[in-house]
Amino acid sequence: MGRYVLHRLLLMVPLVLLITVVTFLLIQLSPSDPAEVALRVNMIVPTPEAIAALRLELGLDAPLWQQYLRWLARCVQWDWGTSFVTRTAVSHELAQALPATLWLAATALAMIVTLSLAIAALCVVSAGRWPDKLLRAGLFFLTAMPNYWVGLLLIWLLAVKWQWLPVGGIDAPGAVILPALTLALGYLGTYVRLLRANMLAHLHQPYVDYARARGLSSGRILWRHVLVNALYSPLVALGMSIPKLFAGTLIIENIFSWPGLGRLCVSAIFQRDYPIIQAYVLLMALLFVVGNFLIDILLMWLDPRLRRGVAL
Repeated sequence: MGRYVLHRLLLMVPLVLLITVVTFLLIQLSPSDPAEVALRVNMIVPTPEAIAALRLELGLDAPLWQQYLRWLARCVQWDWGTSFVTRTAVSHELAQALPATLWLAATALAMIVTLSLAIAALCVVSAGRWPDKLLRAGLFFLTAMPNYWVGLLLIWLLAVKWQWLPVGGIDAPGAVILPALTLALGYLGTYVRLLRANMLAHLHQPYVDYARARGLSSGRILWRHVLVNALYSPLVALGMSIPKLFAGTLIIENIFSWPGLGRLCVSAIFQRDYPIIQAYVLLMALLFVVGNFLIDILLMWLDPRLRRGVAL
């Protein structure tokens, strides 16, 4: 197990370095000079002298490889430069917005797990009958709809017409429910489909017949045996979905005026605040890499057969 973890970590190193190179080149490939953009967003006339002085201050006059190494060394220390607009550290801006995004993503993840398990179990129990067909049809339409449109429909129904939940902001009680539900609904179809297919396949395995012969109830067989063995492929998908939840907040946070990373990034895009955009892209990419790594370790821990394969 330890050797496998070390092997996976070593494989991650070149991938992470490649991600940093691509992220660093975002500013270098921008259509305008970052120094000129920094002057314009601060309402300073971008004269050639001012641009040259700021390029010297930002280190943009050095060779490209030196700029990259300096930037990479700062990133390791959680120093992603200074915002062009607020003139504060990018790490400070991210640290202020991160808790709101974590809260939103964690709430959406809890909804995804809870609702997927409940709906998948109901579909399995009523497989082939009208509840199963109705639930799968509804999830198909939810998956096909863009999440911003789902969010607007939920705002109209739950906040405007029925006035059950608040909309906009973060301070009102229950304010997280609508954006988290909007974020979660787009993933339910995937997980319910995976869980339903896996559970139905495992219901015909010999260990289920043996469990019935021992006198175990259908509910216990379903939750304690079939579900546990059906979790592996959904867990792999979950490893990809956790970073996608963070990235998906980009639109949802702006619809619901949620003060998180997504809203910060959109504001930075409109203001051409390149350091914040650069830091956001790097952070999201690293989340995908780390999420896949953690899911690999979790699957190794859950399945003794995988551990034996690594040991061999």
